Amino acid sequence: MVRIAAIGLLLSALSFAEDSPVPELVDCRISISPGSPGIAARCGIFARPLDPMNEHAGTIDLKVAVIPALSLEPATDPFVPIAGGPGQSTIQFYAGWTSAFERVRKDRDILLLDQRGTGESAPLVCDLDEDAIDGKYSAEQTLRLTRECIDLLPHDPRFFTTSVAVQDLEALRIALGYTQLNLYGISYGTRVAQHFARRYPDSTRTVILDGVVPPHLPLGPEIATESQLAIDHVFDRCAKEPACDGQFPDIRSDFASLRATLSAAPVTVLLMHPVTAKQEPVEFGDQQLAAAIRLLLYNPRTVALLPLVIHEAANGNYTPLAAQFHMIVTSLAESLNIGMHNAVMCTEDAPFIDWDNLDHDAIRASYMGPLQLDAIKTMCSVWPAGVLDEDIREPLATDLPVLLLSGGADPITPARYADMAAVEMSSAWLLSGENQGHGLAAVGCMPRVVGEFVKTAALPDNAAACLTDAFVMPFFVDYSGPTP
Repeated sequence: MVRIAAIGLLLSALSFAEDSPVPELVDCRISISPGSPGIAARCGIFARPLDPMNEHAGTIDLKVAVIPALSLEPATDPFVPIAGGPGQSTIQFYAGWTSAFERVRKDRDILLLDQRGTGESAPLVCDLDEDAIDGKYSAEQTLRLTRECIDLLPHDPRFFTTSVAVQDLEALRIALGYTQLNLYGISYGTRVAQHFARRYPDSTRTVILDGVVPPHLPLGPEIATESQLAIDHVFDRCAKEPACDGQFPDIRSDFASLRATLSAAPVTVLLMHPVTAKQEPVEFGDQQLAAAIRLLLYNPRTVALLPLVIHEAANGNYTPLAAQFHMIVTSLAESLNIGMHNAVMCTEDAPFIDWDNLDHDAIRASYMGPLQLDAIKTMCSVWPAGVLDEDIREPLATDLPVLLLSGGADPITPARYADMAAVEMSSAWLLSGENQGHGLAAVGCMPRVVGEFVKTAALPDNAAACLTDAFVMPFFVDYSGPTP
């Protein structure tokens, strides 16, 4: 497998950004999913070369949406959210997080670009699903499904990496006539935001990184161990809260017992279909348990359910935990494009993992185990490597104003990742929220902090107190909720 030659600063500047036509924006409505309430916007299609270094390789259409500022005289530098995944639509992400950015919209447009490969931007869709990423299939099945996925992709996946995506965003800025951009990235989107600021510092005014991915750290090796630390944190927190500890005094033992039971044999759970209202059988085993716990750990509201649903399942009532798993996985499958996910992971992460020197004992001891990491290695062994800028894995060295946000209970991007990312930033502010999860922009009074930071390009007073005082959902002791 031959990696495409890295694109240097000069070549990147000589891409076809200047030749990209101005997208025609018309009235539209965007939403988080079909049937959900819509948000008024101006939408259009932005044509871009598939390969920015070869205009003869054809073009792809990218979906653009602009939420106009509330001001009649908006600033010329819009606010630009960038979704995570990798593989999530930024337009859908924004539709679910509008409350976090309304203060920004007072003075600035919200500029949304579905990154190539996601949403309606030349989506890289195939039948390879989340089960493959979670390691549900054998290595032989995973290889077969991955090859089938590659063959069915509508576009060459080598051109769907971060290094190409930032060129699309700069070309869009130029086409729409904006002077600079205020970037907000969440999770994988923080990698995109950091690389855009590196490539186009003069086009960047401020940067907010929420759930920070350090550029030099390949994702994958610590997923299982960080998630184990997160569930241990939940159990420790439960033990310190009298109501939770009184109701679930043996929650660690419950979890160990549940894992042992489902490792021995999966169970069949009858779940009611949300449309037909008919009960349908769903298999729930140790792999489904691991996926359910991993996903429920992302948000304090779902973390609040964990002791209850674990205890119930350990005592034979699997329905609540299986239902939570089914809802979250269904939502994830609908929002994540696996082809784009692999295009990034197999170019920017897997090749830089030191597979021989991983902490295999810690990974095996975690509740997730090595299955997901093994699946990534297997899929990436045949996935074509894509465009990769030489410096994409270097810490961002900048004097731009950067706000880094971390959740103290984040199971995927812990607070220490923000410290690692900020080593070369001379104007950086780091905020962390105790017992908060993945993504803080919508927590408590953080929308005010985000709004003031974008307005002034500096951290407002009492910003740290905003997270210190932020509400964290107490643990549910039964299905009526937490104790008063």
